[in-house]
Amino acid sequence: MASEFWLISAPGDKTPQQTFEALKLKTENQGLSLNYKLNLPELKVGTLDTLVGLSDDLGKLDVHVESITKKLASYFAEVLEEKQDKVLENLQINGMDPATYLTKFNWDSAKYPTKQALRSISEIISKQITQIDSDLKTKASAYNAIKASLQNLERKSTGSLLVRNLSSVVEKEHFILNSEYLQTLLVVVPKSSTAEWETVYEKITDMIVPKSSMLLTSDSDYSLYTVTLFKKVIDEFKHHARERKFIVRDFVWDDAEIAASKEEITKMAEDKKKNFGPLVRWLKVNFAEIFIAWSHVKFQPVKGKNRRLRDVLDAQYAHLDGQQSNVKGETVDIPGLMSHGEYYSYVYFQMKLNLLER
Repeated sequence: MASEFWLISAPGDKTPQQTFEALKLKTENQGLSLNYKLNLPELKVGTLDTLVGLSDDLGKLDVHVESITKKLASYFAEVLEEKQDKVLENLQINGMDPATYLTKFNWDSAKYPTKQALRSISEIISKQITQIDSDLKTKASAYNAIKASLQNLERKSTGSLLVRNLSSVVEKEHFILNSEYLQTLLVVVPKSSTAEWETVYEKITDMIVPKSSMLLTSDSDYSLYTVTLFKKVIDEFKHHARERKFIVRDFVWDDAEIAASKEEITKMAEDKKKNFGPLVRWLKVNFAEIFIAWSHVKFQPVKGKNRRLRDVLDAQYAHLDGQQSNVKGETVDIPGLMSHGEYYSYVYFQMKLNLLER
């Protein structure tokens, strides 16, 4: 997909087609560019004073629309996660990729009525982009909250035994329940100390049930054991266990909490899946909407030949510069330009389609 387009407008011949053919002869036929005619209707231009007053606003709007377009495309890639390499094929306008759409551009009179003044059209676009940006923030915030909650739950269920949720690795039969005197604890032991644990755990304090320790699971650094003891010595046991770097996890079996914990991650995954489809559809539709609002194109330079192409254009339209100045390509401050930037003797706007670069 082409990544850069130049919009060129200049008077010259009797008809626009003759001007276009002359331009093609100087540029496309020399391998400097691929040229396309931009189909624009007759717009209500108004007075010169109106145009001068509107020019700065249009420049700011152009920058704003480009920024929101890139933000939406970038967020689309983020939403696709491991499939984000598919994002470009999802960035479509009326079934076309951005470059193809631009080469076949036609003014959308239904969205932007040509009978309205340029400022009115500018305000329509501005309101449209503001609404899309606001909706994007709202939808992204809601989806990101679900995603973050799910990731947090997944980390708790897959992280180190020191911090992970243990409800997924223990069973009810691992515990002494409903006893007035006894309680089963879960102890995290460094892997390098498992032999020590199995040798000494019965001697850490008095009143430990012999042979009550069972290895439940291990990760790369730790092993998880049970141990059953009298409730009256739990605090003493925790203290002496900590001295040996044996960590007692704060866990008590509760049927309702265990069920709720297991259901929570399932529900959150379902919520994410339920919101994913509508969000992707919204992103597709509104990428098309925002790109249509932004798109104005005429000229596609051939990569690596920008400087030569610029020289040809300067020569082709030198007669339009009444002063025959030498400031072409230099930064100048001219009242009425859409922005303070490079000056050329013809109308020139650039449009880059590197939409995933912020």
